[in-house]
Amino acid sequence: MALMGGSWCSFVSASVLVMINDAEPALDTRAALSAAVALRRGVTSLGRRLRLERTATAMTALDLSVLGHLNRRGPLSPGELADAERVQPQSLTRTLAGLQEAGLTLRKSDPADGRRSLLAITEYGQAALRTEMQQRDTWLATALAAELTATEIGLLQLAGPLLERLAAG
Repeated sequence: MALMGGSWCSFVSASVLVMINDAEPALDTRAALSAAVALRRGVTSLGRRLRLERTATAMTALDLSVLGHLNRRGPLSPGELADAERVQPQSLTRTLAGLQEAGLTLRKSDPADGRRSLLAITEYGQAALRTEMQQRDTWLATALAAELTATEIGLLQLAGPLLERLAAG
């Protein structure tokens, strides 16, 4: 689809920037639903593809997610980790014990409340997490460069923080 005076990608990029700068919420629910369906399909497909790129390690997706929370947010209580994962704290018991036994995390007393424990990622845990992420990041960067234009890559760069904001909400 060609537009006068520019490419379709430039038009889309400019449109996205206008939408991002628009402080008013979207009122067209049909357009929002259409975008939601397309986004869900794309994110699901990409997530599935990224899971295929995982190394053959003993770490589960939940192990990696817990390590990611600890790496980004610092020491957290088991309850805070459960909230972040949107599960009951009892559901994490085995995962947390396994990560600690493997030397990926350590448990320490909360300095503000000695009755409460906090979990922290160890240097070994950070290295393991980096290794896991690096392989998938490398695959994704290669795929982006091979399949998308610079404008499309720029759009995805803008979308990353928006997707994180949606996920946190």
